[in-house]
Amino acid sequence: MYLTDRSAPAGADSDQGRRRGLRPGVAPVVLVLGTVSLITDISSEMVTAVLPLYLVSTLGFSPLAFGTLDGVYNGVSALVQLTGGHLADRMRNHKLLAGLGYGLSALCKPLLLLVSSIGTLGTVLALDRTGKGLRTAPRDAMISLSTPSGKQGRAFGVHRAMDTTGAMLGPLAAFLILSAAADGYDAVFGVSTCVAVLGVVVLVLFVPGRRQGTPTTGSNAADRLAPGVRLDARADGPADVYVPGARQAPEADEAGAADAKPRVRVREALELLRLPRLRALAGCAALLGLTTVSDAFVYLLLQRRAGIGEQWFTLLPLGTAVVFLLLAVPVGALADRVGRHTVFLAGHGTLLTAYALLLWAPSTPALPFLVLALHGVFYAATDGVLPAALADIVPEQLRASGLAIVGTSQALARFCCSLAFGAAWTVWGDGPALAASALGLLCCAAVASRVLRPTNGNR
Repeated sequence: MYLTDRSAPAGADSDQGRRRGLRPGVAPVVLVLGTVSLITDISSEMVTAVLPLYLVSTLGFSPLAFGTLDGVYNGVSALVQLTGGHLADRMRNHKLLAGLGYGLSALCKPLLLLVSSIGTLGTVLALDRTGKGLRTAPRDAMISLSTPSGKQGRAFGVHRAMDTTGAMLGPLAAFLILSAAADGYDAVFGVSTCVAVLGVVVLVLFVPGRRQGTPTTGSNAADRLAPGVRLDARADGPADVYVPGARQAPEADEAGAADAKPRVRVREALELLRLPRLRALAGCAALLGLTTVSDAFVYLLLQRRAGIGEQWFTLLPLGTAVVFLLLAVPVGALADRVGRHTVFLAGHGTLLTAYALLLWAPSTPALPFLVLALHGVFYAATDGVLPAALADIVPEQLRASGLAIVGTSQALARFCCSLAFGAAWTVWGDGPALAASALGLLCCAAVASRVLRPTNGNR
């Protein structure tokens, strides 16, 4: 288990958690990684908050051009996730890969001060997303491996709540800087660089670099099989990851098992796709991602629909972040109880409601608050719940690879959606483009609800 302090045995976790005022099932490393994500998100969201308006209003990008850049921005991250996840499992050092990712993103922030063309801007943004792609799967693997199976939703909820605190503070910081600085965009990029470096420092100093044993409380018994056991998609039930009847490694040897295991090969990671439950989850995440309009487009649509002044545009992500922050932990805990697939699908239902309001609701002062609230609920019900759903599917030695496969399928689908939505907006206008997305989301959600229906312990 990943631990920030080399303390008591696993059986004492709940007692220590109560004495420290922490909720059971939330390991200290979750809080440390949450702090790193909080700091890093302040930096990245400062840039993200100003970028759509800067590109569309200041530089005069068309919706198609912005959609292409936004798609590349997210598509690069999706492709690199596979590399980051596999390398983290192969090297058995999740912290190293996560640190490289955070460091690369921090390095890209000052480069934004030097760009002068769309080509150089696209390159810098692609490098920034490369950093995000490298760090996402190893970071989520550390969270998952430090948490019992039954508490995954809560652990990811705690992390996402801290991460979202940064997403909330970033746009607010950008708003204050733009209000006070004469050359506001350069000031935003400069401050963002300093904050990003601080996040890397916290990661290096406070996140442990080596695993301490294997999680046993509430985790799949199959995760503790002896080295070299192969995957088999024909197995049944919650432990359908392994060949039935395979030998288990003795508990006394668990501490040394990680070092004794052979390096994970690419073929072993690809064999995860033979698991029916992983394929179903990855396929549904991709299907729903094809009709999930990017945040930047949602905020641009809301600004035009509600007549919001440009000076207030950077505060729109703040509304989403506040709701996400308030609901991430309770919705994650709810997903542990009622089923993660159920909550994941319900989250897309709230997004569909937000689309409907943007299309047909009268333009009243309440419209921005309603849309942003629904947008925040969507993220609370999906962002941490999706990786939590993998806890009982993917073995620990391939956890980062499994997270990367599902995350990449979703991100690549959203990349395609950005391109398609930008093109549809340019050709048809914003209203018809959003209506097509809403209809597509409704159809995709209906298909996903049948594919992910609970069977054989699949929640």
